[in-house]
Amino acid sequence: MTKTVAPKRRMGRPPKEDSVETSNRIIETAGQLFAAQGYAATSMEQVASACNAGKDTIYRRFPSKSDLFAAVVGQLRAGVLDNLEQEITAITGSGDALERLRLVAWWFLSVNLRPEMVAFKRIAMSEAVVFGAADPDQTGTDPIMGRLVELVDDAQQEGFLRHGDPITIADHLIHSIVFGPSNHAMLGGRNYDDAAARSDYFQRAWDLFLHGAAG
Repeated sequence: MTKTVAPKRRMGRPPKEDSVETSNRIIETAGQLFAAQGYAATSMEQVASACNAGKDTIYRRFPSKSDLFAAVVGQLRAGVLDNLEQEITAITGSGDALERLRLVAWWFLSVNLRPEMVAFKRIAMSEAVVFGAADPDQTGTDPIMGRLVELVDDAQQEGFLRHGDPITIADHLIHSIVFGPSNHAMLGGRNYDDAAARSDYFQRAWDLFLHGAAG
């Protein structure tokens, strides 16, 4: 009778797919803990325990907590950019350039009031040094804002907005629409949880952006 010999288990580094899956699991778990507890209260040991991974496994991929936080922020931003691209694709051909800009401005307000976004922006405010190390766009162009600038430029080309630096106009739009409610939410306010209140604020802010405050 021939004895069947089980194949030897390959030693060494895990397959690439397993490694990516493990990294994503660590990032997702860390993101949940950072959002719930804040940066300072979350330890690498807690992350290891929560995602059932050894500390060596985590430190091999993320040498420090700030590196892990950077990966979490990077993944969040990538998800937001993907969401924005889907939004732009959905509204392509809808109305004119100004209407498309208005729809994306509403999207920016909505996404910045999501609980996970509020949580991470709160961390960014309280852990400025950490956030600086984790910000992937410190030395380059933010692709999320880049897409907004393109929409502003389209509205300029169609004569809906006056000509000028589209980057400055896009920054002004974000300040007009997003910053007030976003800061309010980061401080624990709930005024814009109500859909009607959020819509009312947006319409007033959008009108002010378009027409200014001059009499």
